[in-house]
Amino acid sequence: MYAIVDIAGKQFKVVKDQEIFAPLMNEEEGADVKFSNVLLVDNDGKVQVGSPTVKGVKVSAKILEHVKGDKIVVFKKKKRKGYKVKNGHRQQFTKLLISNISK
Repeated sequence: MYAIVDIAGKQFKVVKDQEIFAPLMNEEEGADVKFSNVLLVDNDGKVQVGSPTVKGVKVSAKILEHVKGDKIVVFKKKKRKGYKVKNGHRQQFTKLLISNISK
């Protein structure tokens, strides 16, 4: 059984006991969260597609930790102009453990 769920504006294909990295959430580590924006559910070949969401289906997860992604280096240069700019960026994520997909 798997589901496609919308978490903070991004869509994830999730199954039970899977760990995913979602955009940063405000809840603290160890908290249980439920997502009701389930777009599709596949239960052993029986597919339910929502319009826009599937009614009565929730995905519950547990927040494991808040982490930072890999560093991305942004380097800009214009030749013969003496212009060089170097910036970096690290995206923040929340690590989730999908505990249940319930109907």
